[in-house]
Formats: sequence, structure tokens, C-alpha cells
Amino acid sequence: MAKRLFVGGLPYSATSAQLEELFSQVGKIASLNLITDRFSGQSKGFAFVEMSTDEESDAAIKKFNNYELDGRKIVVNVARPQEDKNRFNQNRGNWQRSGNRW
Repeated sequence: MAKRLFVGGLPYSATSAQLEELFSQVGKIASLNLITDRFSGQSKGFAFVEMSTDEESDAAIKKFNNYELDGRKIVVNVARPQEDKNRFNQNRGNWQRSGNRW
């Protein structure tokens, strides 16, 4: 499985089609997920792209990191693993009682 890439600093006007056209220059795109606002549908300025091979992922990082897209420099690097959403329950903020009150 190829590396998942984080693409940040995108203009809010960016579309999935633009990103597909851009990243297809370095290889086959396995998946592309442009993060958009739930209500307006407008881009939030970042996306995740997965290329079909690690070599294509490395080529995309090399070619498109600090690339200018619609007047903005974009950042392309390997995405960090998604953090666990249940971090709040780790010994802090755990409001459940541990025993009978009475």
C-alpha cells in the first residue's frame, strides 16, 4: 500500500478535479479526499491523496511540496496516522463514578 499524503495550504476554491489533474502528472491516484465544509461544501484548504505506489508518492512530494496553486504555496508530505478520537477519556474528564455513592 502506498503512502497517504497530506496536502495543505490549498486555496478554498480548490476542487477534486483540480487535484486529480495535478497529481495525475506523477502517477496513478489510488484515492483523493478533499476535505470540505459540511454545510457550504467549500474546501477547508486541505486534502489527502494516496498514490498507487510509494515511488509515485515520493515523486508527488518532491514535485508538489511548495508548489504554487492559484497563488498559494501548497504543502505536500506524508500524512500522520489519525489520532484516536477517545483521547478525552484517558484518566481526565472521565465523569463516570467508580462505585456506589450510597
